[in-house]
Amino acid sequence: MNANATGAASGSNIAAIRWLTYLMFFMFAMTTDAVGVIIPKVIAEFKLNQTTAGALHYGSMAGIMSAGLLLGFLADRFGRRRTILLGLGVFATTAFCVPLAPRFTALLVLISLAGLAIGVFKTGALALVGDLSSSTRELTSTMNLVEGFFGVGAIVGPLIVTMLAASGVSWRWLYVIAGGLCSILFVIALLARYPQEPRSADAAPRSVVTALRLVKDPFALGFSLAAMLYVAVECAIYVWMPTLLSGLSASLLVRAGYALPAFFIMRAAGRFVGAWLLQTFEWSLALLICAGAILACFAGSMIGGLQAALYLLPLSGLFMSIIYPTINSKGIGCFKAEDQGSVAGVILFFTCLGAILGPMSMSVLSDRSGDAGVGFWLATGFCAAFFVAALHNFHRKPAHARLAQNASEVA
Repeated sequence: MNANATGAASGSNIAAIRWLTYLMFFMFAMTTDAVGVIIPKVIAEFKLNQTTAGALHYGSMAGIMSAGLLLGFLADRFGRRRTILLGLGVFATTAFCVPLAPRFTALLVLISLAGLAIGVFKTGALALVGDLSSSTRELTSTMNLVEGFFGVGAIVGPLIVTMLAASGVSWRWLYVIAGGLCSILFVIALLARYPQEPRSADAAPRSVVTALRLVKDPFALGFSLAAMLYVAVECAIYVWMPTLLSGLSASLLVRAGYALPAFFIMRAAGRFVGAWLLQTFEWSLALLICAGAILACFAGSMIGGLQAALYLLPLSGLFMSIIYPTINSKGIGCFKAEDQGSVAGVILFFTCLGAILGPMSMSVLSDRSGDAGVGFWLATGFCAAFFVAALHNFHRKPAHARLAQNASEVA
């Protein structure tokens, strides 16, 4: 986040760089958020149980998580451009190999490597967004647009898999399509001119040790834990909501089939609207209102039963829309430019940790009780904990002074 760097880049193709970032997140979501429709096909293809097939989701998240913590420093040490090119190159190569995997083990390795590549180019892209933003408010607004394209990709990916299946074509071609798009983005990233990366004169070279030290920083840790808690709630929807709603009566099952697409549409639409909303209202208040609305949706679903959940859980996507990009942008905005790649990696690590532990803990409770609703009571507890954190943030405003200090230093 640096006004001077943005101004210095006025002669470069900033619009192309922004679209490069938008489309990277679109492609990322196309593959990772299609896992819900891919897993049943993998079960049928390799004759697996649900636990084993679910490793595709956990493997991808583990790859992204590992890259976030261990490789996030690359964007700070070697530059945004090289980091993005590395991630895009590895992802494209891996994606084109997916149709060639003869066994599930090989497929899992490839999907995990794709996740690792996503983690690399995502941290580079997030640091680049910081470079292009002249204020924390602009950074938050831009991050919501970036996540808006992620939301669109989350809709398009499952739709492509469904269309491929209807045509008798393997789901693996989704990765071929993503690999083709990634190759185009690689060329754009190679040719684009980037803004000068602001760096303090006394800044030491960044390494994995830098990222590990940032875990102890109260701002990095606080925003990271908030991201982890929020993502545990979000994953409850797109991983387990279809299972929960499968208990509806036959007359409502058709509507239940539209619940997950409705959630993704609400989340994507909310992120585009959220870019305007956060330019208008103070961010901690907006976060608190949305956290309260999400808690109301989950609590109403648990109290009102499956028929209420059919409508309230998809509706929660509208309020989830601005939360993750806001947490991400404010967390990154608390640090100087030379540390933003590393801190983005730390937040990404905890994000993926929430994406793994949240659904996994829900499945353990649901399996032991034989009732998917029990897992959603846990998710409602996650919602309540996040609401308390948002309330604390609104009243105490622990990061406001740090954000204001960084904003004044780059003005």
